[in-house]
Amino acid sequence: MTIQKNSDFLFIFEAQMTNPNGDPDQENKPRMDYETKTALISDARRKRDCRNFFKAKGLPIFVDTLEEQKVPMDKMLGHYRNKWLADEEKMAFLFEENPELKESWETLSEKSKKDTYFDIYEDKSFRKDKKLFSRFNNLFTTQLIQEALIDIRLFGSAMAVDDVSRTFTGPIQMTWGYSAHPVDLVKSNTITSIMSDEHSTFGKKHKLHYGLFMHSGTINKFNAQQTGMTEQDQELFRTSLIQGMLINQTDSKQGQTPLCYLEIQYTPAFDGFLGDLRRFIHIEYEEQKPIRSLADLTLEDGDLQKAIQYMKDAGYIDQVIAWFHPLLGMESRFNIPIDTVVDLWAPVELAGISR
Repeated sequence: MTIQKNSDFLFIFEAQMTNPNGDPDQENKPRMDYETKTALISDARRKRDCRNFFKAKGLPIFVDTLEEQKVPMDKMLGHYRNKWLADEEKMAFLFEENPELKESWETLSEKSKKDTYFDIYEDKSFRKDKKLFSRFNNLFTTQLIQEALIDIRLFGSAMAVDDVSRTFTGPIQMTWGYSAHPVDLVKSNTITSIMSDEHSTFGKKHKLHYGLFMHSGTINKFNAQQTGMTEQDQELFRTSLIQGMLINQTDSKQGQTPLCYLEIQYTPAFDGFLGDLRRFIHIEYEEQKPIRSLADLTLEDGDLQKAIQYMKDAGYIDQVIAWFHPLLGMESRFNIPIDTVVDLWAPVELAGISR
C-alpha cells in the first residue's frame, strides 16, 4: 500500500578513527566546516549506502553502473525499459495495472506491422506522433519506477531524458549530516599503498578521531503517490540506513556504527512536518577535554519531548517509531515516549518489493 502518512526521521551514528565522507576537493580529507570544526556528510553518501544495500540484496536500482561502467541516465532508463519490453509477461502485468498505459500503447501501435513489444516500440510509426509518444513514455517510465526501481521510488530523480518530461520528486528528503560537536582530525596521517593497473603509489589516509553524527529527513506522502513508495518500501528504507552502513566495511569506513533511528509518523490528516529534529536535541561536552567516544558526550532531549507532546496533544502524531543499538546503551539516553520499537538488524523479506 502506498504510504498515507508524513514522517520526520532522525538517524544518529558514531564514527571513530574513520573518514565518514571524503571531500575530493580537499585531497579526500573528511568534509569539514573549518570555522566551527564541525565534520559534514552529504545526503548522497547516506543514499549510496542505501543503494549498496538494495543492490547487495538483489534489487534493481537506477543510479548504478552497467557492466561496471558509468552510463548516462538515458542509457540506464533504456536498459530497464528494454528488459521489460522483451518480457511479454511483464508487459501484460503493466497493462493490467495501468489501463491508461494500455490504451496509449494500443493507440500508438495500431499502425505498426511489427510483432514483439520491443520491435513495435522501435518502429517509426509508433513514434510518429511525438505528443502521444511522449505521453506513453511518461506513463511507461512512471509504471517502471513504481514496479521495479526502489531507489527512485524512495529518493526520486530528475529525468534528463528525451521524450520523458515528468520529474519524480523523492518522498524521502534527507539533510546533510553533521557532527553534534567539534571534531579533531588525526594529525599523523597513515601512509597507504594505492594500486593501479600499471604501478603503485603512496597516499595518505585522512581520518577523524571521533564524531557523533546526525541526519534529519522527511517522508512526504504526496510525493509517494507519484513514485509509488509503499509501506514496505518505508520499512526497507529504515533497514537500509542501518544495515547499509554495517555492510560498508571499506578501509576508510570501518569505525562507523549506527546508534539510533527515530521516526515521528503523523496522522493521515496531518499534512505538515516538525522539520529538522536536530533542533530539539542538545549535545553537551567539556570544551577543554578532547572528545574520543560516546562517553564524553551528554544528550539532552527535553525540547524533543515537549515538541512531541505538543503534537500528540493536538492529535497530529500517529506513533513514534524507534530503533536503538541493542548493546551500546543509546536507549537510556532518550526520555521521549516510544510507541513502536523496530528491529533494524533483522533480515529483511524482499518478496514483492520489485519485479
